[in-house]
Amino acid sequence: MIAIARFAIPASEAAQFLVSADLALAALSACPGYLMGQAGQNTDDPNLWTLVTLWENVGSYRRALGNYQVKLESIPLLARAIDEPGAYVR
Repeated sequence: MIAIARFAIPASEAAQFLVSADLALAALSACPGYLMGQAGQNTDDPNLWTLVTLWENVGSYRRALGNYQVKLESIPLLARAIDEPGAYVR
């Protein structure tokens, strides 16, 4: 399963966003079923960012969102995401 969250982040907040994204990825990476993740900046619009994670399955991702450390580090960041569907399966 792929989870994609997109963000509109002003340039003045980009450095703090990256710190938050790294903390979120660290918390998520400690959860069972996490395979990989990365934050990235859009090449055409520097105010657009994404946080992409890959999971073994939907259940692993959903259980990770209930983890205390993930709630502490990831949920505040994910609350800033653009409101759109972001979970994909193949």
